[in-house]
Amino acid sequence: IQDRIGETIGFSDGSWKKKSVDQKAVDIYRILNNKRFVVLLDDLWERVDLNQVGIPKPSQENGSKLIFTTRSLEVCGEMEAQKKIKVECLETEKAWELFRDKVGDETLNSHPDIHNLAKEVAERCGGLPLALITIGRAMACKKTLGEWKYAIEMLKRCALPKLENELFPLLKFSYDNLPNATMKCCLLYCFLYPEDYCIPKKRLVEYWFCEGLLNEFDRISEAQMQGDNIIASLLNVCLLENGVIDGEDCVKMHDVIRDMAFWITREFEATEDSFFVKAGAQLFEEPDVKAWENVKRMSVMKNEIEVLKGTPKCPNLRTLFLSGNVLDVINDGFFQFIPHLTVLDLSRNELLQVLPEGISQLVSLECLDLSNTGIEELPIELKALTKLKMLDLSYMPDLRKIPQHLISSFSKLQIFKMWSVRAIDNHDEDSVLKGGHEKLIGVERFLSFNLFRCWTRALQLESFRESEVFNVLCLENLERLETLELSGCASMEEIKMEKLHTWVSSNVTWVILAPNLRSLLVHWCEKIEEILSEEKLDEVAGVIGIPYPKLFLKLESLFLFGLPKLKSIYRDALPFLCLTRILINGCIELKKLHLNSDSAKGNLLSIKGDKFWWEEVEWEDEATRHAFLPSFEPLFVV
Repeated sequence: IQDRIGETIGFSDGSWKKKSVDQKAVDIYRILNNKRFVVLLDDLWERVDLNQVGIPKPSQENGSKLIFTTRSLEVCGEMEAQKKIKVECLETEKAWELFRDKVGDETLNSHPDIHNLAKEVAERCGGLPLALITIGRAMACKKTLGEWKYAIEMLKRCALPKLENELFPLLKFSYDNLPNATMKCCLLYCFLYPEDYCIPKKRLVEYWFCEGLLNEFDRISEAQMQGDNIIASLLNVCLLENGVIDGEDCVKMHDVIRDMAFWITREFEATEDSFFVKAGAQLFEEPDVKAWENVKRMSVMKNEIEVLKGTPKCPNLRTLFLSGNVLDVINDGFFQFIPHLTVLDLSRNELLQVLPEGISQLVSLECLDLSNTGIEELPIELKALTKLKMLDLSYMPDLRKIPQHLISSFSKLQIFKMWSVRAIDNHDEDSVLKGGHEKLIGVERFLSFNLFRCWTRALQLESFRESEVFNVLCLENLERLETLELSGCASMEEIKMEKLHTWVSSNVTWVILAPNLRSLLVHWCEKIEEILSEEKLDEVAGVIGIPYPKLFLKLESLFLFGLPKLKSIYRDALPFLCLTRILINGCIELKKLHLNSDSAKGNLLSIKGDKFWWEEVEWEDEATRHAFLPSFEPLFVV
């Protein structure tokens, strides 16, 4: 609470967040005591000491207000609420309208008796909107009398005295109604994340895959389809919600659904499927091992834990989330007795510089996420992780050594991410990150391995040196490449392509070598004048043997910024069949978007850019201009 208030009143730097609770309280009180303010606190479960936070007590004299929501009347008393407003459940008619909308007329009219049975189910929901929505969605495909009568019988057993005991069993009906155990496990897995956390869909499916929950397929490409189908099903019954963060598709758990998941997992406490979750719980040290030595899945992500000093014996643990802490030391023996650990997430521990020696004991590990850590070197002992399917080394600015042949020794590796890792001029012959002028040669060599050529989905080419030459033909067979980012190439002199003349780097026509591209990002490349050159397009098409290549058929996102000489995307308007997002900034010479009234047809297109640039855009005709005017959103709102 202090950190959120601090950000609002101007204490946003990292050093302030490291202050003690008492010091923060003094700072907050000093600012708020001289102001009229409104503080809103959502979903309180216990009394908040305003003095401890630093909030001056609101009164008529100072004109300030404190507003909070809670599901507990006791909390209202403990907070000395001056006015209580009870949010009533829906009246019978309104509740029926909501339930009917979620079930749908097709199902309600599929049998003459279902209408009355549906009204009885709606009444059993007690006017609780979330219950009406989730149960209504769960019944949307039930078209037999038997299914509706069974639902009524199950809901009759939910009549318990307290609100949480009434609501959770009602919501659990939707959980129980999920078609299989896999889908139930996948939903409960989301409980490992903190409240209101945006969970990237792709990462969630990757974790499910490595944990063995998606057992229909052996390859991540096929498992991704199964995972996407599970997520869609959970969204359809309102057990998950859609979200987006930094342009990436995410899901969230409504806080009540998450509470229900916690309530369900307590049933497993005495079994080997138990959970231990203290995500975002403001922990400053690792929990007592006795509390989690028998659990199957554990999450202490988003806390303030600095040291893991124990040597826990956890024979059942399969997933361990440690991300988003301030870890700087992990005891060498910490992983020694966790023989079945399958998923280990150490990401976003920027102070962590060294992996413990005992990590090589995790012989069952299939997923290792080290992204956004300060780790400087991967130990050769990681070769012992022979079952590894996923390794994420993204955004590791201090990583200077990956031993030769380490990555290629992971014969089962299917997901490898090494995004924004910089080569360092240490000339260590045993490191594949050896610096100097061999960086781009390293990229070409990397893409020559069949494993990486066949499975690379994202590639970032960044900060070329003046004398560097890049052979783009190494992109030709990247059939799964979906994201290409070209960044900071202000000094790059040349790119080349076998069988062609040398190209000056004024265009990126060679991106058509990646036909499945979904995202294209080009930024801070001062010499680029056009994205696709008609002249070069003919040359590339001749080399790859496609006389009339179709352009950007699958492109969904186009981000162009910091390109002061960019004048053209292409000569003609492009269809952009799948395009949903365009972001343009710092491209002052770009006057045309090369769209016509048929471009991105049927898509909900979002165009973001500078307002003044948008006013200068030239359109093919007035119909095109009117078609895309509603799509624009100013990038900077003054």
